[in-house]
Amino acid sequence: MLNGLGLVLAGLTLVGCAILFLVVLGLVHVLRLHLALRGEGTALEARLLGHPLPPDDALPHVVVQIPCYNEGTIVERAIASCAGLDWPRDRLHIQVCDDSTDETTGLARAAAQRAAAAGIDVAVLHRDDRAEFKAGALREAMAWPGHDYFAILDVDYVPAPDFLRRCMAALLADPKLAFVQARPDFLNADENALTRAQAIILDFHYGLEQAARSWSNHVLPFNGTCGIWRRAAIEAGGGWRGDALTEDWDLSYRALIKGWRGVFLATVTVPGELPTQLGAWISQQKRWAAGVGQVAWRMVPTLLFYRGMSRSERWGALFPLFTWFGCLMFPATFLSAVAAILLVPAAALVLGLVVYAAFASVAIVLFALTLVANKFVGRTTPLGSFILDFVLVLGLVIYISWANFRSFPATLFGRRRVFVRTPKQGSTLSASRGPR
Repeated sequence: MLNGLGLVLAGLTLVGCAILFLVVLGLVHVLRLHLALRGEGTALEARLLGHPLPPDDALPHVVVQIPCYNEGTIVERAIASCAGLDWPRDRLHIQVCDDSTDETTGLARAAAQRAAAAGIDVAVLHRDDRAEFKAGALREAMAWPGHDYFAILDVDYVPAPDFLRRCMAALLADPKLAFVQARPDFLNADENALTRAQAIILDFHYGLEQAARSWSNHVLPFNGTCGIWRRAAIEAGGGWRGDALTEDWDLSYRALIKGWRGVFLATVTVPGELPTQLGAWISQQKRWAAGVGQVAWRMVPTLLFYRGMSRSERWGALFPLFTWFGCLMFPATFLSAVAAILLVPAAALVLGLVVYAAFASVAIVLFALTLVANKFVGRTTPLGSFILDFVLVLGLVIYISWANFRSFPATLFGRRRVFVRTPKQGSTLSASRGPR
């Protein structure tokens, strides 16, 4: 009986390793796309960004939405930076979508009054109940003005004055675009070891993975900030919904089914803040992982049978969701391998070699991907320092994979989770230089 259980666990271990090898192949494909399409992709971005805008008196109205919850250290900076955007004053509208329960609301209203004195329309839309969290705040704020373009900037991001002109040029260049998203950068990437490791991970996601998806015309999930949406696309996708913790990915996939797509502008950056404390980062990652899991649970069956895309487009849409599932395979495969070896010692050598090969393949490919991304976004990290930081990256990936594995049943079947805000401190450090 025990040997039979051991053989079952050994089989599950091999299945887990096979899934990890598939993830590796997918990541290699992403790297190949990035390297093959970099020149063509950046040239396409340049054409979109070079699309001529109408004269100022014919530009569309743009609503800049700043979701906010107890962000007293940075809300004034956010309002000031958005008030400095280069867009006609009579066509720029700023909404602070505020669910705060502390002094943040008063600080935001004071900053709004200062902006109003300079002729800038800033409204602080305060809610008392946090219904559906960020998604609910964005949806309720959309009902207020009758305008067609909504720029979304999380409160810790500091856009350059030309952010709207560059991104709106790209969005107006193609009426089929649901959204354009600039590349999030980081004010405090070099603050400590944790922020350096986060920058490595996110430079890969934004600078390499999202850029490659966009350049190859694959499905592009929106990352929640630094972008501009068309009202028509939001409404076609069913609007912002708070029943997934990653409301951005949720809306992206629903809009996809309705025929819309997005573009990622890797050469346009908006700096924001990274969590500086491990606990804050863990909370953020758990929320992201739980939200992507919810979207995967909801959308994978739909995508598998959706007839409006080719086979390659279908797998391009599924891969971001399967990557989340692949991360769960680290702890699942390790635990099943240990149990199988204890029950069937004769299988120890074979299982050990296969598991080692799978885990080592992931680490090697991830190192190559993050190193390429690091150079692409313009960072000048010495190789020795990068290797040391990458060791911490591996530790963080292992830890968060284990944490997400433990919470997997609750993510899909448990009670609804609370949207946990990631604390920010108001960093004034420098961001990276940009792609090269």
